[in-house]
Amino acid sequence: MDARSKEWPVRTNRVPVALSTLTVCLSLGLTPVTWAANEADNVQYLRSELDELKKRYVDEVRRLREIDARLIAVQTRLSEAGVAPEGDLEASPQSSPQASTGEDQAEGAVRTAPTADDKRQATRRSVDDFLQQEHVAFDRPLVIEAGFEYSRYDRTQLTLNGFLALDAIFLGNIAVDNVASDTFKYTLAARYGLTPRWNIGISAPFIQRYTTYQKGGAGGSAAAIAEIDQTSDLAIGDTTVNLSYRLFPETVSRPDVVLTGSVIAPTGREPYGIDWRVIETGKDAEGNSFVRFAVPEEQATGNGLWGVGASVSAVKTLDPALLFANFGYTHYISRSFDDLNNDPDTVNPGEVSLGGSWNWGLGLAFALNDRASLSMSFSQQINDKARTKYEGDEWVDLIGSDANSAMFNLGLTYALGKKTTLVTTLGVGLTPDAPDFTLGIRIPYAL
Repeated sequence: MDARSKEWPVRTNRVPVALSTLTVCLSLGLTPVTWAANEADNVQYLRSELDELKKRYVDEVRRLREIDARLIAVQTRLSEAGVAPEGDLEASPQSSPQASTGEDQAEGAVRTAPTADDKRQATRRSVDDFLQQEHVAFDRPLVIEAGFEYSRYDRTQLTLNGFLALDAIFLGNIAVDNVASDTFKYTLAARYGLTPRWNIGISAPFIQRYTTYQKGGAGGSAAAIAEIDQTSDLAIGDTTVNLSYRLFPETVSRPDVVLTGSVIAPTGREPYGIDWRVIETGKDAEGNSFVRFAVPEEQATGNGLWGVGASVSAVKTLDPALLFANFGYTHYISRSFDDLNNDPDTVNPGEVSLGGSWNWGLGLAFALNDRASLSMSFSQQINDKARTKYEGDEWVDLIGSDANSAMFNLGLTYALGKKTTLVTTLGVGLTPDAPDFTLGIRIPYAL
């Protein structure tokens, strides 16, 4: 009795449901089997429609995030350019509760692949470090930099004093002059951002040289060779002060353009009036000197003249690469000196005018990840002839004072920490006037 009394309410509840279902089927002219099949089709259709709506929602959320990231990038560039952006820089769609709920309902499909803006934000640090070195970055208030550069210079000059016989045999004396120099330059520099468009910097190098002079074959003896080594003291070079102005910020169709003006102060040791001493060696049994040549008593570390320069540099982002180029000119102001002669027994005052210096370069850089970037570039510097004018005389061009120096450079920038960066460069000389190679290391620290 108890069991039946417990089951009876259930059976009584099922009878009205079954009767109502049968009544609906009969009223529609459907059998119960046909009605159940239709309902199953409706369930399947609703599920497919729900999945399609979820997929569309995921795509819309992804588009919202991409557009929001692009909006933040544009507003940031406007802020750096000194233009007040409208609206808030924070993202609203991706931080709203509805977007978060929909993203969870879409089973995390938004996180399946990073967008192009996400990748660009990941490599932003390495790009900024590169711009700070090759261009000018205006988003850091103060940067202090310590640098070291080693350059190797080795030149051999062949001097012929005679004539050719039968267009193949040389009759006369052959002298070989060789100068090998190892230069070490230690640089202290600082850059300060005055405004989002103005930046000022100063750089002071300290130079030390190890030079070897060799001469052989002079005096009629090809076996006579003289050599002397000279080491200069560590001394300051010419100091440079730069003032940069961001003319145009980068847009979709326009590169980032920066104008830079510079002033070079002659704080280094000038090369004029340095006494030379004569070296005689390789004497024979009769006391005759086979080799005789002169070397300077000390090494110069600067030009001795004030200089002013102007340059323009441009950087264009072509994801995932950066294209950069620069062009500049430096003019030196003529100056008078008490002595231009290298003879210690003679004093000849006069005036010196260095030729203008043209320089240009272009290159390509890649942001490898958020910490490292790789660059390669070509640079060239062309110097016009220098002139001298002794008291009471006319201006005279110095033969051989013009130069054409071209270099191929490889660089690697690596972020050591949040504020410290390691910059390494390797330059290979392409012309006789350029160093054989240069190796540089710089460590900027951003405050």
